[in-house]
Amino acid sequence: MLFDWFTFGAQTLNFLVLVWLMKHFLYKPILDAIDAREKRIALALTDASSKQTEAQKERETFQKKNADFDRQRNDLLEQAKDEAKAERQRLLDEARQVADTLRAKKQDALASELQTLQQDIARRSREEVFAVAKKVLTDLAGLRLDERMGEVFAQRLRELDDEARAGLAKALKASSNTVRVRSTFELSTTQRDDIQQALNESLSSDIKIRFDTAPDLIGGIELTANGWKVAWNIADILTTLEQHIGELIKEQSGQKVQPDAPEKAP
Repeated sequence: MLFDWFTFGAQTLNFLVLVWLMKHFLYKPILDAIDAREKRIALALTDASSKQTEAQKERETFQKKNADFDRQRNDLLEQAKDEAKAERQRLLDEARQVADTLRAKKQDALASELQTLQQDIARRSREEVFAVAKKVLTDLAGLRLDERMGEVFAQRLRELDDEARAGLAKALKASSNTVRVRSTFELSTTQRDDIQQALNESLSSDIKIRFDTAPDLIGGIELTANGWKVAWNIADILTTLEQHIGELIKEQSGQKVQPDAPEKAP
């Protein structure tokens, strides 16, 4: 068999041409398509990675915002609780203060009402007793009661204790050694002399006395000197009795009217 170099060369050339043609018209487009596809895939992967990274950032941002929201919500809840607690305490304190004020006003009103009642009772009692005393004095006028009053007053001057004498002596120094004697009735000369003698004996000194009548004494005699006074009259006796009765009523009322116990805060 003869080897045909021409045929071999032609076939080799045809093969090379075929390879070039296939590479240029077949493989290159396929390779370009593959490269383009790989680029698209790489770009898609890159984009996906970027989007994933962005999504992760957004997720982290959302989680952070969610955590911040939860923290703010908790802070607001705590603040609201504190404000509600403070407001509740304020309202309780205000209500307690109002209750205390009302209780104090009620107690003041009761005390004022009680005082008014005491004064009314005392006034009416005094008026009744004074009326009776005046009637009795009028009825006894014929029994020489005036003379007896003068004797009793003179005796009282003689029986002054040391403290009373010292007080009267001090008052006399400021009143030019003059005293004033007032009586419900007109004192007789004998009564005046008896009172003058009793006062001189009590103070061991000659005292000037000015005698006046004073119907408002309601049966009695009083001696005054620069604010100092010694007296014997029914009005003073009734006043002392009235004070004692008032104190007794006040004590009895104090036992009955007690302040309300303070309410306990819830």
